[in-house]
Amino acid sequence: MTQQLTEFDCSKNRCIPWNKGRIIGQKPPLKPQDIWSIRVLLKMKNRYRDLVLFILVIDSKLRGCDLVKLRTSDVVHGENVLRRASVLQQKTGQPVRFEITDQTRIAVQQWMSVADLRGDTWLFASRIRPEAHITTRQYARIVKT
Repeated sequence: MTQQLTEFDCSKNRCIPWNKGRIIGQKPPLKPQDIWSIRVLLKMKNRYRDLVLFILVIDSKLRGCDLVKLRTSDVVHGENVLRRASVLQQKTGQPVRFEITDQTRIAVQQWMSVADLRGDTWLFASRIRPEAHITTRQYARIVKT
């Protein structure tokens, strides 16, 4: 009778690696059709916050920690969404300048009207503590789904 090895069975120094059969390494980048389909799906479901998070990541290439700390004053002047924005990176301390596309500007405008954002507030405010922004962990959970 042959004995099958499980990942927890390490008898006779024949442990099965945790990553056996799994694809490891860097994930391939999103293709343009993938980006388009995600945008359409989020738009159809009226998930404006998630849509703005997704599009701003694509446009700005900001790290998650910098993205969640965006304020309305960083992307909006008065009632109009800016065409170009500049944000100071937390890790490097260097400013990052990026263009905000027309689709992103429309999505930001919709998100601000739905969330009733006015003045200099967090663009992605926390539900629990309105004076704070969402955490990078919350952002990671949103992106994962």
